[in-house]
Amino acid sequence: MKIRWLIALLLFAAVQALGAGDGEKMYNDLREKDALYTDDAWQSYVTEIGERLLAAAGVSGQSYTFVVSDNPAVNASATQDAYIFIDRGIIAYCRSEDELAGIIGHEIGHVVGRHVQRAKGLNRLGGLLGWIGVIGTSSYGMKDMGDTLTATAVSREAREYELEADTYGAEFLARAGYDPLAMINVIYVLKEHELFSKSVRNRPSVYHGLFGTHPRNDKRLHDAVQNAVPLAQASTRPPERDFWAMLDGLVFGDEAATGLIKGSTYYHSGLRIVVRFPDGWDLSNTATEVFGRDLSGAADASITVQRQGSPGRRQTPEDYLRDTLKRDDIENGEAIEVNGYEAFAADVEVLTGDAQARKIAVVFKDGSVYLFKGELGVTGDAAQFEQHFRETLASFRPMTAADLEDANRQRIKVVMANPGDTYAALARKSSIKSFPEETLRVINGHYPRGEPRAGDNIKLVR
Repeated sequence: MKIRWLIALLLFAAVQALGAGDGEKMYNDLREKDALYTDDAWQSYVTEIGERLLAAAGVSGQSYTFVVSDNPAVNASATQDAYIFIDRGIIAYCRSEDELAGIIGHEIGHVVGRHVQRAKGLNRLGGLLGWIGVIGTSSYGMKDMGDTLTATAVSREAREYELEADTYGAEFLARAGYDPLAMINVIYVLKEHELFSKSVRNRPSVYHGLFGTHPRNDKRLHDAVQNAVPLAQASTRPPERDFWAMLDGLVFGDEAATGLIKGSTYYHSGLRIVVRFPDGWDLSNTATEVFGRDLSGAADASITVQRQGSPGRRQTPEDYLRDTLKRDDIENGEAIEVNGYEAFAADVEVLTGDAQARKIAVVFKDGSVYLFKGELGVTGDAAQFEQHFRETLASFRPMTAADLEDANRQRIKVVMANPGDTYAALARKSSIKSFPEETLRVINGHYPRGEPRAGDNIKLVR
């Protein structure tokens, strides 16, 4: 009996300890990092759809915030404090306002169903029960068993949460004057994206709202949506806006996801950094570094920026150079600040090689370390090299929304399909670099072998 009361007490404590305000923190973080989609029309549009769903569903007692993030991922999410995040990447896969409403309704369903709280409570309870087993039996095997049972239960519950969110979403669609069958349509398109990501791009899908089986064959999903059909209004309401007109011009993909060079500037949206090199320098990059060289012959200089592993303990940038990288050849060093980030810059003693001077610097940003290295050949101008290195180091800064817009030029272009159009032919005119034909099929809902139908609106990427 005492153990039973102890479990109940611990469960109560675990649930009460669930943190609130996660969504607000995420929103503030996105805003501080300029990671909100800058098109105010899209922010307003998604909010209008969300408020329409809430009003029709009679959801009350909680204030909702709808946000479009400047993220190319095909994803959406909800927090327990009713923040609904829609990544711009998932919008490109919708073909109507009804389908976009289906995604938003699904996320509202997670909030209404208190799925975040329930999942956290199950995880914490599993951990607590495991430790109770350790205390009661002095066996750490009970802790492992508790962890295993918790993982199984969480996986099973997650599937139930998704079905419940889709059930809520279909009901919200019907009551708001949307087509509840759009819920299945959008899940179908997103499932095709998942299959494309796995089989063609060899990448996992990140959107949580997908069934393990194909949505066309999932009886429980179809039953849930069909049950919402009688709730539909006698006449559907018109959409909030012209969806296809809104879609035209939407930013697509992320050219700078793994590093992009435009002129003398290097953008990396994954790391949210920008570095500007001297004008006229030749730049190249890999996944982990960018290399700049003066090819004019006047300066005979090079500068490299590399992302390093994070320090294993609390260190200053100078400590990182001396202790972690074991550099005993630095001199004339100084601790500096680069656009608000802790940094250290120094000369490197030239012991070997054909170099007149070498420079090194370390910048700490958001838990990562960025290493700058510069070298001046025997014929270069030392004063100019010093200036170029200092200016390149000083240019290191976080990426802004304006930077992202400048780096990512790909946009959705809405056109009407002509007789005889094929995705193979359209792909030859697309700016998509990898798998253009397959990508056009996916975003238009025609994957893997469909073709455009004359007279229909289709999405291109230019």
